[in-house]
Amino acid sequence: MNKPMRDTRAKTKLRLVDCDIHPAQKSPATLFPYLESRWVEHLKTFGTFTRQALVGQLSYPRMTANGMRIDAKPEEGPPGSSLQLMQEQHLDRLGIEQGHLVALGRGGMEERNPDLSAAMSRAVNDWQVAEWLEPEPRLRGGIVVPQDNPEAAVAEIARRADDPRFVQVIMSTRPNEPLGDRKYWPIYRAIAEAGLPLCLHPAGYSSGKPSTGTGWPSFYFQEHYTFVPGSEALVTSLVISGALEAVPDLRIAIIEGGFSWAPALGWRMDRHFDTFRAEVPHLTMKPSDYMRRHFWWATQPMEEPKNGRHVQDVIDWIGWDRILYSSDYPHWDYDDPDFIFKFPLDTWQREAVFGGNARALYGGRA
Repeated sequence: MNKPMRDTRAKTKLRLVDCDIHPAQKSPATLFPYLESRWVEHLKTFGTFTRQALVGQLSYPRMTANGMRIDAKPEEGPPGSSLQLMQEQHLDRLGIEQGHLVALGRGGMEERNPDLSAAMSRAVNDWQVAEWLEPEPRLRGGIVVPQDNPEAAVAEIARRADDPRFVQVIMSTRPNEPLGDRKYWPIYRAIAEAGLPLCLHPAGYSSGKPSTGTGWPSFYFQEHYTFVPGSEALVTSLVISGALEAVPDLRIAIIEGGFSWAPALGWRMDRHFDTFRAEVPHLTMKPSDYMRRHFWWATQPMEEPKNGRHVQDVIDWIGWDRILYSSDYPHWDYDDPDFIFKFPLDTWQREAVFGGNARALYGGRA
């Protein structure tokens, strides 16, 4: 539900950093100017080849209005494809000092053809620069990489890492293998060496894999909550595989995956650590210690128990220095900073969550 529009800048007096804004392409042809002619012809002739049966169709289950706010739809193109509307409805209205783009549309993350995946990743990053970052200096981009083509992913990170307008690297959360698999470790090393965080945002409905461990759900109501077990699986894989031991400087932002489950997951893994430690001698710390060292968590979607203080208890465990504000613009469950917390925050907590933590995580780029 859309929140009432109001000017919060004077009230909050915060240097707001929004860590989750979704830009959209007006049409599949939007990327053509950023692709070599051979790939334009390829897409016109063959299309994309993603890991699902319904190529060219919306993946099952369909989301109402594709999960977008109706008022964010411009005259041409889908919601999120208009920079002007983004400025008017979000950046200007809230006084956003910096907004981070998380481009989840066509960008090569789910493309099976390895050469096309590399070309599309380059194209979507060039598109971000030309159509979003150059005309709007408050925006920052995320380097989209074809994670199942690690060589191309590393090359794309190297191509864009020196551009301060890119603040992180974005990988699919439904790749071919669990993200702790060693095939992805070269990507993590490249990310860490570039001094950038890794952004993991639930997506990948074209991965061909059901969103639950027991198959496809029947309702979007169910699908909406699969972001939580999916995020839990990502964290578990990265921790237990030893990826975070191998790349100790890797910083990871879990965006739009919730966070109330983090303490329970840490407790569960810690409980079994001594029992299974002989199987994972590469781990030198308890699993929860890796979680505290490597992960940051976005506010959206915020769990809303009747007693708002229960959320405060969760954040106390995670750490107030690890929570990032995210709006999820232009989705229908967009979060206005005035309404997301159901209990009062101290001044230092507000300053940390709504900007300070992001500046610490993203360094001089935020």
